[in-house]
Amino acid sequence: MKFKTLTLLLVTTLSACQTKKEKEEILSMHLNGTWQLITGTTITKGVSAVTDYTKNQRMHKIVNDTHFAFLKHAINTPKDSTNAFDAGGGRYTLKGNQYTEHLDFYSDKKWEGKTFTFTISIKKDTLTQKGLEKVEGTGIDRIIIEKYVKVKG
Repeated sequence: MKFKTLTLLLVTTLSACQTKKEKEEILSMHLNGTWQLITGTTITKGVSAVTDYTKNQRMHKIVNDTHFAFLKHAINTPKDSTNAFDAGGGRYTLKGNQYTEHLDFYSDKKWEGKTFTFTISIKKDTLTQKGLEKVEGTGIDRIIIEKYVKVKG
């Protein structure tokens, strides 16, 4: 019994002693990798729309220590058709659970140079990000919530 109590006390103390920077590094380590988008919810003027990204399209986000990239394309298209393909990427910063993407490259030039800040959480193999997506001059001004699962091996 004393051993369990001592172990619990030690784990609690070590956890409490983690600095903000250490917690960010741990979140960053879990963030690194390849993620498949499962669902995306947009909320525009109070109206929600949910997209199932497991049907008819596939999107992956790849994250390393300093940069992100995303690739999206339609699936099950005939070989002789054009494929709706979308891609972008750039630098990102992570402060606590605030993840900010700096979109340096994008297939639609109107979006390049924009910054998007999200609140993120990672639970087991699921990444959830929520934030405001607003692009001046495009009519886009909405909240987005995206759920990803980590791609294994």
